[in-house]
Parts: sequence; C-alpha cells; structure tokens
Amino acid sequence: MKIISLDTVTVDFYRTNLVFLRLVTDEGLTGVAEATLEGQELAVQGAVRVLEQAVVGKDPTRITQLVYEVARDAYWRGGPVTGTALSALEMALWDVSSRALGVPVHRMLGGAIRDRVRAYANGWFSGAARPEDFADAAVATVGAGFRGLKWDPFEAADLYVTDRDLDRMLESVAAVRDAVGSDVELFVEGHGRFDVPTAIRVARRLEQFNPVFFEEPCPPEGIDAMIEIRRHSPVAIAAGERWYGRQGFVPALERGAVDFVQPDVTHAGGLLELSFISTLAAHHFVPFAPHNPSGPLSTAATLQLGATLPNFRYLEIMAVDVPWRADVSNEDLVLTPEGDVMIPDGVGLGIDLDLDAIAEHPYVPHPMALFRDTVADIRPPDACSYFNRTPGSGPALTADDLLAS
Repeated sequence: MKIISLDTVTVDFYRTNLVFLRLVTDEGLTGVAEATLEGQELAVQGAVRVLEQAVVGKDPTRITQLVYEVARDAYWRGGPVTGTALSALEMALWDVSSRALGVPVHRMLGGAIRDRVRAYANGWFSGAARPEDFADAAVATVGAGFRGLKWDPFEAADLYVTDRDLDRMLESVAAVRDAVGSDVELFVEGHGRFDVPTAIRVARRLEQFNPVFFEEPCPPEGIDAMIEIRRHSPVAIAAGERWYGRQGFVPALERGAVDFVQPDVTHAGGLLELSFISTLAAHHFVPFAPHNPSGPLSTAATLQLGATLPNFRYLEIMAVDVPWRADVSNEDLVLTPEGDVMIPDGVGLGIDLDLDAIAEHPYVPHPMALFRDTVADIRPPDACSYFNRTPGSGPALTADDLLAS
C-alpha cells in the first residue's frame, strides 16, 4: 500500500474553522485526521502541502519510520503550524493502518483498559453575561449528564487585574458553585493571561471554590513563572495545550511546573507522542488531562488515548456546537448520566467525513480575540448538543436547555 495524496478540507465552525486532513492510498483506503489550529488554518494547509511532497509513494503502515524521517528532514522544526500538520499526518497514518486491519486504533496502541472516560464540558457558558446566566447554563449542563464544567471568567484581562475587577469576575464562579453544589467539578481557565503576582493572587481567591485546577495561569512559555505560581498556589496548576512534542513537556515535568499535563493530540505530535508524554507524566505521578475543545476527529483520537493510558484523568469536550457538526461526519458520542463519554469501538478512529456537507460551510476567518472580547460572548447561532444519551436517560438536549441567558 502506498500514499497517493495528502490534502485538507476546512469547515466553518463559527468560533474557528476545523481543518481535516485526508490521506489517500492506492488500495482505496483513506485515513482522516484533524489539523485544526485556530486563526492559523491557511498556514497549516500550506504545511500539509509541504508534507505531501515528502510522503507520496511511501508505505502508510510504517508509521514510526515515516513520521521520524519527515520530522528529521525538516530544517525548521517545532512550533504550532509544523506541529499541527505533522500531528495530523501521524493520526491519519494510524487511521488508515487500523482500517487496513479492521480494528480500532486503540487495539494497535496496546488495547483498551477502560470503556469510558470522565468528561468535563467546555462551551456550555456560551452567551452567558450575568452570574445568574452562568448558573442557569451550569445547572442545565449538569442536568444533561456532565459532572465537570470549565470556563474562563477573566474577560479580557491582560497580565494584571484589579481587586475590584477580580471581585466582579469571580461572581460567575461563585454563582456556578452555589448552583451546582460541591459534587460537580469546576475547572478554571486562565488562557495564559497573568503575570506571576497576579496569578498567585487569583489562585488564592479561587481556593474557596475548590476547583480541580487553574489552567494556564501565565503565558505558557514561562516555565520559571509557572513553577513560582505553583509554589504559592493553593489550587492545582494545569498547562500544556501550547507545548509541542516531548521537548516542551520534559522541562515542565522534571521541574515540577504542573499538577496536570494537557497536551493536545492535534498539536503535540499525534497519538504515539502523546502516549510517550503520558508515560513521562506518569513517572512524575502527574495525571493526564489532554486539551480538546475541538472537532470530531480530535475528539476521536483523544478518546483512543483515553482507552489505553492508565493516567488519563479527564476528557475536555464541547458541550454544544454548531448545528452542522452532526452533518460533517458520522460522529456518534454517548454521554452517560454519570458524566462519562463512552469510547467508540469503530474501525480506525471511527470517523468518516461527509465532503458534501463540509462544502456547505466554507472557510470564514475567525481571528482570536482573547485580549479584546469577553470569551463568554461567543455564541454559535442555533447552537445545540451533539451527544446521544444512554437508553432511558432522558431526552437529548436542545439549544435552549444549555444556552439559557
């Protein structure tokens, strides 16, 4: 079997564009993967075109050799664009190789050790403005089966925030905690906003709400800063979504910068590299909670890892998305009433794309605006849940259920 083409297609997802990679072979098998990189979609498409020149004619089942040689032969290495393109190539190689054997990817990664993973919801807060809006949306999301909620309450803060502004920002955290009670896990996103003294002050204020972790409290390139924040923080620190490959994680783990490690399978090197990073984390007894506020193929790949990695702790996933998410692929996720997502058992990554449906939602620029707009203001039109429920667990969610405001 030989690779005959490598290309990408994009689909507008309101807050970003999903980039899907397609690897076609001469035996009629096609492997698919996700190469979504918010705000850099066109750059990733260019990087994939460069990769195509290197892999056409090669055997897609020789995954380790092919990925090693492509990475080795590149003069410019690392970074989000190259990392995302290479990660997608690696995942597509696993997908097509597993399809050739008729097994799920996790069978090739050592076999499943669990059939479900604990999930926490992202995106559930979309459209919320007042603390009571966040509380209403949180209650609805918990009613849908989620037992964990994550959001960034810090508006457009940049390095520093006054006590008065912080008081206002934390009102939504207090409202959510009061609304859902102590049994629901809260995860607070920082998006790399704060300098060291501000992050420490914010972390101390967050302690009263008992969050599972405070994510990216400072810019991700600041390992020394993160170490200092963790040393003074009464809540756990998480990071890793903007680190690429093992070289980004070794110093953070060796120096004790994080309590939870969060690589993204679409950026940090793909399935085998994330398995290696998981092993590094396990050596330091650090739980694995990969970043994944993404599309169906990123979620599918992350779930394959969830099946196989002993220290896999949480799956991040969007609670709601654009209404055409269900049209662009055969994604069929099941959320249990206990807050777990079942691991699919389909062949390969288990995802087939509908190119006609994708073509109905072409690329639209979506610049990132973390330091200009309030994140919660981003609300997809006619947003809806795309989860199936277990039999007898009640009706599927509607947009109104999750986006009360």
